[in-house]
Amino acid sequence: MKIGLFFGSFNPVHTGHLLIANYFVQFTHLDKIWFIVSPQNPFKANDTLLDERTRLEMLKLAINGDERFNASDFEFNLTRPSYTVNTLAELQKTHPNDTFIPIIGGDNLQSFHLWKDYETIIANHEIYVYRRAGFHENPLLANHPKIKIFEVPLLNISSTYIREMLQAEKSVKYLVPEKVEKYIKEHKLYQLQG
Repeated sequence: MKIGLFFGSFNPVHTGHLLIANYFVQFTHLDKIWFIVSPQNPFKANDTLLDERTRLEMLKLAINGDERFNASDFEFNLTRPSYTVNTLAELQKTHPNDTFIPIIGGDNLQSFHLWKDYETIIANHEIYVYRRAGFHENPLLANHPKIKIFEVPLLNISSTYIREMLQAEKSVKYLVPEKVEKYIKEHKLYQLQG
């Protein structure tokens, strides 16, 4: 099986994430998309990061039984911080008959040469990149034969924006799936403390 790996904090998952995943499963040869919840991203501070199980639960609610998608806790039992090269090696060990293709944003391609053992990742995997507004491809890697760049329709929203909206007590209706919005409200997530 050909599986696209959409890595992220998903703090919280939003409609933009789902649109990207939907595009790749419809317009490429990927059979499934696995959303890999990163417990700790080596490039991000953890001050606003919810517990990984809570983020996984919201992702499951967002996917809502869509069999093309899988919310994965695969990185939860790996050494932290989560390095993509290590996750890919472990996935290949446990699923030797599957092909894994990381899906990253254009902003990540810009800094891809800073990732741990990025040459190993490119040597062993194709990488699908979706362009992001305001970001340009890394000239070192944009023409690499294993890197495929796609024009994906994007919503210009981010998890940071959603957290800011929630802290300002504004509605996030339509920005996140309805079940995720309900879960956030019920559990009083992302509210300012004090």
